[in-house]
Amino acid sequence: MRIALIGYGNVGRAFAALLKRQRRAYPFRIVGIHTARHGTAYGDGGFGPPASSVEEFLDRAKSDIVAEITTLNPATGEPALSHIRAAFARGRHVITANKGPIAHAYASLRDEASAAGVQFRFESTVMDGVPVFNMVRNNLPGVKILGFTGALNSTSKVVIEVMRQGKSMQDGIEAARRLGITEADASYDIEGWDSAAKAALLANVLMDARVTPQDVDRRGIGRLTPERVRELAGARKTVCLVSRARLSPAGIRVRVRAEVLDDTDPLAAVSGTSNLLLLHTDLMGTIGTAGINCGVDQTAYGLFSDAVDIARHAGTVQF
Repeated sequence: MRIALIGYGNVGRAFAALLKRQRRAYPFRIVGIHTARHGTAYGDGGFGPPASSVEEFLDRAKSDIVAEITTLNPATGEPALSHIRAAFARGRHVITANKGPIAHAYASLRDEASAAGVQFRFESTVMDGVPVFNMVRNNLPGVKILGFTGALNSTSKVVIEVMRQGKSMQDGIEAARRLGITEADASYDIEGWDSAAKAALLANVLMDARVTPQDVDRRGIGRLTPERVRELAGARKTVCLVSRARLSPAGIRVRVRAEVLDDTDPLAAVSGTSNLLLLHTDLMGTIGTAGINCGVDQTAYGLFSDAVDIARHAGTVQF
């Protein structure tokens, strides 16, 4: 199947390299790459002047699948939201690692994909490609998700670990930036917007919450000081940015908080680029999934697994 990429940052490059390594067993082919910064490429040619619009790019690239991997906009989900809709309008399947569209408009995107007769996959939007949505869809028949608890933001964990050493928050942000894990705007990590977007999309997909990041009761780690972190460390406690949702008689409540946890708490035990998500269910109790030391390669794999899933579902390729 032919794949067109909108966006070509760290994830896009890792995805392209993975497709190349796996080409013999999984014959995907990149037929176009469109970026705001480097221009546009078609086929095996190099980057040239950018297409005048994403619509023009999609019309010329003539792909089967579109990978939307531009940067996060937690405020509106744009322009990624419009990119996805433009792909649906052209009968293209879509895979994405962009949280924004799912956090803002999952229900409508799901319905638009169905009306267009195409598939929509987004495993890499949370947990760096660790199976969450595929696990629920394929392995938990009849189960109702009643809520979730997660430590889902790697940057905040790295920042808190650095502050525990007595260094500043800015030192922590720089450490996370060197690891390549911060959002393009690191304040999205610090103020909890990345976590709010992940919480909103999880609630939307798993619980049909129909919320946005702005609806999430959010408080980040911006006011945290090294002195407070070290004080807690002396008491064998730490701070963790925790995303939670729960079904209540009043509806679905979603929040993000910098919570004080014992060092032995499972949420505190996942450090650095490791993440943990606990799903609270009616039939299976609480179950969890974790990603240990994940990064851009795992995010790229999530896109790859989505492409394979679409190819199998479409019946065009037998793997």
